[in-house]
Amino acid sequence: MTLTPDELSRYARHIVLRELGGPGQARLKAARILVVGAGGLGAPALLYLAAAGVGRIAVVDDDTVALSNLQRQVLFATADIGRPKVAVAAERLAALNPHVAVEPVALRL
Repeated sequence: MTLTPDELSRYARHIVLRELGGPGQARLKAARILVVGAGGLGAPALLYLAAAGVGRIAVVDDDTVALSNLQRQVLFATADIGRPKVAVAAERLAALNPHVAVEPVALRL
């Protein structure tokens, strides 16, 4: 999988790392990740996965954003209270990195 000029610029700091390089970044772009839960651990993990350029991210959570979530779930804001976590997560990740495809799954596992 080749990287676009925009992706080369976006991920330049990864690409210069000997341990990752261009081939590693291309593998991240081709990767598919499933994150179960968009809460205290899942929310920041989703941000870092999207920022790193993981190509496809599915997020599973059946919960809605609550006021009590906001002090530890960095993906959400006050205006999101009552909204499904997966819907908000998909919006925020798309805004953070438009090169990442996010599949929200509102499901309890």
